[in-house]
Amino acid sequence: MWKRIIVTIGLIFSLWNWSMAVSPTSQEQQIAQQWAINHLASASVSSVPFSFLYDGKPSSEILSKWKLEKSQKRLDANRLSRTLIFNDPDTALQVRCESVEYADYPVVEWTAYFKNSGQEDTPILENIQALDISLQRDKDDAEFVLYHNQGSMTTSQDFQPFTTPLPPAKELLIGTFGGRPMNVNMPYFNLQWGKQGLIVVLSWVGQWSATFNRDAGSALHIIGGQEKTYFKLHPSEEVRTPLVVLQFYDGADRVRAQNIWRRWMIDLNLPRPGGKPFPPIISASSLSFYDGAHEEITILQGCAARGLKFDYWWRDAGWYPCENNWWFTGTWVADPSRYPRGLREVADAAHAQGLKLTVWFEPERAVPGSWLYRNHPEWLYGPNEPARLIDLGNPDAFRWLVDTIDKLIVENGIDMYRQDYNFDPLEYWRYEEPQDRQGITEIRQVAGLLAFWDELKKRHPNMPFDSCASGGQRNVLEMMRRGVPLSKSDLAGGTISSQCQLYGLAPWLPYFGAGCPMTGSRYVQRSNMAPWIGTAEDTRKDTLDYADMRRFMAEWRRIIPYYWGDFYPLTPYSLEETVWMAWQFDMPEKGAGLVQAFRRAENSEESQTYKLQGLNPDANYIVTDLDMNQPQKFTGRDLLETGLLLTAKEKPTALVITYELVK
Repeated sequence: MWKRIIVTIGLIFSLWNWSMAVSPTSQEQQIAQQWAINHLASASVSSVPFSFLYDGKPSSEILSKWKLEKSQKRLDANRLSRTLIFNDPDTALQVRCESVEYADYPVVEWTAYFKNSGQEDTPILENIQALDISLQRDKDDAEFVLYHNQGSMTTSQDFQPFTTPLPPAKELLIGTFGGRPMNVNMPYFNLQWGKQGLIVVLSWVGQWSATFNRDAGSALHIIGGQEKTYFKLHPSEEVRTPLVVLQFYDGADRVRAQNIWRRWMIDLNLPRPGGKPFPPIISASSLSFYDGAHEEITILQGCAARGLKFDYWWRDAGWYPCENNWWFTGTWVADPSRYPRGLREVADAAHAQGLKLTVWFEPERAVPGSWLYRNHPEWLYGPNEPARLIDLGNPDAFRWLVDTIDKLIVENGIDMYRQDYNFDPLEYWRYEEPQDRQGITEIRQVAGLLAFWDELKKRHPNMPFDSCASGGQRNVLEMMRRGVPLSKSDLAGGTISSQCQLYGLAPWLPYFGAGCPMTGSRYVQRSNMAPWIGTAEDTRKDTLDYADMRRFMAEWRRIIPYYWGDFYPLTPYSLEETVWMAWQFDMPEKGAGLVQAFRRAENSEESQTYKLQGLNPDANYIVTDLDMNQPQKFTGRDLLETGLLLTAKEKPTALVITYELVK
């Protein structure tokens, strides 16, 4: 049934000249561009990288009988958009594939759309796979190996990396659970075979699944998309599939490929509010969900009095009428008993001290008794308990939500929008869904969510957005193009778990946040460093070590720019207390970088030596331990080949080492 698209790229890959450079090679670019021509610009129907069943017939059989229109346009100097449109002359179904290829990265992406352009309902569309390709290995190539990660389940294993061989006759099914796309697994994959490599990413803010089916011969068949699709389309109705991204690379160096991905994310995907790169941020917040304006302003004043210079004040859940239960959402006004002048009073106090204001929302959920639940039940769907979902595919509900949140932002002086999502929506999407419309509710909700964010961003182009879903359960690419995850996991503030979360997440997402206890030991503080950190300290107390807090904030500001560099793991992943864990952030364009190393509590070895990556072997570097402050000089060759010796007599210990090129 499934079409087989054989990607014959082994010979071309074998001609590559292997390079240590992080920037893409010309051969990698050529591979990606040729693949795009073959599969996204070709008149050959058998080459399209998606599939579906229509009225019981596979797309590989019927598309060749439909009228095909092709076009392309230059989006900018480095991006070319291609469009394929297939029109069924019998039922007026239109299938459109929109793709983009990049001239400066070996990356290709596409999304498929299905539209009923006729006057009657279509036959059933089903089993829509946004991704449907096959890869071919040469007989002398090493076998297929898949690198993938656990999602965010609020456990110490969040983002844990896995290595899964795919030998002949092996089938691997990977997906999510409950409708949040990073609930169980991340939809980010890195595949190697022989000297070839391919990064495969699915972006769907819903329930997805992917299958890696290794046949008995030499091919690997990959399909992926929305987990369940079986529906007819009404006249003029249009739906979309998940976004798919492929990055081609020389398979000899998987870490190098991940760093090319990181650079692509930073250069072309990371949001730029106001046209500027998303800055590192350190924020303070209220101590309780149920504090009011008086408590917040008092703590804010304490921050200023103690010389603690934060960037943002974070007002998390519970600021609305909720009867001391933050879960009670759906009444979107500031609680008048705690905020008699609204959140504007807190915003003004923060702004007076040079801080900006972040405010938490969870607008997709309305609980019984809330304003939305009582006044517009026709906008809600799903079972009555414990909450219902607002229908973002309903134009009236959509407009109300946009206008309501927009008004709150404007009237309360909010500078950053934080959106959370603390429940699994899948049963709501599928609740009483008609047999011939399965998957439609999910599609409408996904499209409505992205449109909601786009409209808010249009009205507030300078505003940063935070993507949250019980921590990191919704951080797919299309959300990361609109916002950043200020809370990478709801398991925050730990040591080993926080170290391992960064280790697993950094190869994929260059910007993320973490809760950071600023009154803990240096080991605790440094275990929780991230491009964004947040803390909740009671600055009304005289007993806290404010000098150490100021020291840590200065240290964080000193080293956090290195987090924009290339990421190199220097040790294996481990959750054990008996090991060292270390990594490196390298900025080759600046000749500088950072090493973080953690000797854990039950480790028996005072010293470890790590061979650094990405350095110029013929250059000299000044290496500085931030605790010792005694710079040492090394050649790049020494650091690359002999390695950097690190010693920690105490345990647990967190070391921070910087290096700079001697000019």
